[in-house]
Amino acid sequence: MSRGANVAARRRMLLCCWLVVVGGLLWRAVDLQLVQAGEWRAEAERQHRTTGVIPAARGMIMDRSGLPVALSHETFQVSVAPHEVRDTTHTVEVLADALGVPTARARAPFESSRRWVPLQGRYPPDARDALAGVRGVYVERELRRFYPHGDLLQGVLGAVVDGHGAGGVEQAFEEALQGFPGTEILARDSQGRPIPGDTWVVEPPRSGGQVVLTLDADLQEIAHQALQQALEETGARGGDVLVTDPRSGEILAMASLKDGAQTHLGAINTPYEPGSILKPFTVATLLSTGRATLADSVDAGNGQWRKAGRTITDVQSPGHTDLAHALQVSSNVGIAKLADRLTPAEQYEGLRDFGLGAPTGIDLPGEVAGSLRRPQRWSAQSPASLAIGYEVGVTPLQMAMAYGALANGGTLMEPRIIREVRDSAGRTIRSADPRAVRRVVSPEVAREVTEALVGAVEDGTGGRARLSTFEVAGKSGTSRAHAGGVYERGAYYASFAGFFPAEDPQLVVFVKLDRPRGEYYGGATAAPVTRATMEAILATHAPPLDRRALAALARRQAIPGEMTPGAGGVSGQVTGPVEVAALHDNGLSPSAGRSTGTRGSTSHFAAHSDGGTVPGLDVRGWDEREFVLPDLSGQTPRRAARQLHGLGLVVEWAGPEHVRATDPSAGALVTPGDTIRLLGPPGRSAAAGARFDE
Repeated sequence: MSRGANVAARRRMLLCCWLVVVGGLLWRAVDLQLVQAGEWRAEAERQHRTTGVIPAARGMIMDRSGLPVALSHETFQVSVAPHEVRDTTHTVEVLADALGVPTARARAPFESSRRWVPLQGRYPPDARDALAGVRGVYVERELRRFYPHGDLLQGVLGAVVDGHGAGGVEQAFEEALQGFPGTEILARDSQGRPIPGDTWVVEPPRSGGQVVLTLDADLQEIAHQALQQALEETGARGGDVLVTDPRSGEILAMASLKDGAQTHLGAINTPYEPGSILKPFTVATLLSTGRATLADSVDAGNGQWRKAGRTITDVQSPGHTDLAHALQVSSNVGIAKLADRLTPAEQYEGLRDFGLGAPTGIDLPGEVAGSLRRPQRWSAQSPASLAIGYEVGVTPLQMAMAYGALANGGTLMEPRIIREVRDSAGRTIRSADPRAVRRVVSPEVAREVTEALVGAVEDGTGGRARLSTFEVAGKSGTSRAHAGGVYERGAYYASFAGFFPAEDPQLVVFVKLDRPRGEYYGGATAAPVTRATMEAILATHAPPLDRRALAALARRQAIPGEMTPGAGGVSGQVTGPVEVAALHDNGLSPSAGRSTGTRGSTSHFAAHSDGGTVPGLDVRGWDEREFVLPDLSGQTPRRAARQLHGLGLVVEWAGPEHVRATDPSAGALVTPGDTIRLLGPPGRSAAAGARFDE
């Protein structure tokens, strides 16, 4: 074969090879771009897109009036990518103006060598709108839990940690509050890092539901203030204040403090030996079993009684007395002697029926049952100890509910702290209706014990809980504190439980102080807190009370022949709806109509001119009908003026030492807003135009 033929053959072979190679490339291209195109597109999408979760706003928690006490607060994190910004000066100006930060702080990201610089702080939603479309500036949404009242309700509400409820209502209703996260697709760069701002929402998030509490924010503030003030004045380590509605079992306020900790919830998780505050339940058991009546006599002797090798003593012995008086003066000997008539089973069942030693079932995590041993485990000393409040562990909530049973006619109610739960659309999915646990005693027994407890406040150990308007039924308690199973020397628990008005109770107030210093008796330390709490509640702008019922009761007490012994000490004296002083300090002027103050904006405590702590109360708007002007003769002008202010009347006074009469005279029909002149001895009438406005 000639040389030319060989060259041609080689060229043809080379051409064939090239054709094969080109054909293979073309086939591969067709295969990739046509046959496998879908698969590769999906892989590219997978590499440059990722699915993200959009957090859902946690649901709102509200008080009984709809006031938010916990809600999700939307904030934004602002970041800057300096290499993407074209006009640095303009961008710095926009950042400073939109975020309200100094220019130097807005310029800081551009002085960094980093390609991505987050700005410190969290910013409101309007920052997102102001920075929308600004090149190189990215805004990321964040959700934070916000508590408008700070630590006021921290123990009850709990907290949110890592997006989940921790303690309190936040934990108990996690499922209802947490919401449903949404889904989004985010773009990623060549190194797999998300590109801020380049997202597509696939499914928007749905906010959580709402939880409505039975708590009242105003009453919670009152309870918290009263407890804090008591701790400061008594030096106690901690304490609890509860306010409940005995008719429904609703908890209106629950404040607990210990060693300055706001998260403490000792009202449900810290049992203690109650002492004498438990005695009304011993008396109720004696009455309901027929083992005794209030008129049964008992000899307390010299205030000492030896039982099963142990000596029970009284602080002050009443001597030979009856059961009612023994309860009123809190005689350990008298109560223990009469309780000796009960069988162990009767005594145990009586305390158990009042809910002691068993969980109440409140919708909060961490509740403890306390302790009440069965009779089989009692010692020979146990019956006497239990009769006066020892050898039993109770929580403040158990005691408040037990006193509620006496207040409502003998029915133990289940405590309610949740009114209703709603879904994200606002539809009610759970409504917590009042639920009776059991009937503990008959209405007649409850009424008898209540009357004895009124005497305990009027003439017994609970005198410092006395109101000048409504009768209060209550009992104090003082018991030794213990730690590690051993009683501490000189350490005590002081407590007081009261409900009012005793004739038709609307509120139960329970107070417990842990290791008060100095004076430690419950009647001296806890009872004044109860009184201050009740008075402050009456002075609020919109208390959860039946105002018409209170006004009608106050009016009945003002009618001759229907008077009840006044708390001022003189039988037959009539007082207004609450002891009143410094009305203006509470935004409640008797000459200015109803208060216009906002919720939580006014201090509920005002300085009493005699050194006490007494709030004002404007009763106008409760009941505008006429009522009979009471007889105030013989009283000091200050006391008379308080009573008249409490009735919504304006007082003129020229400073007589004692009130001889009033103008108009006692028995005249008056209406709230009328002016009453206090007349002194002859020759000392009120100066024209002088007004007594405390």
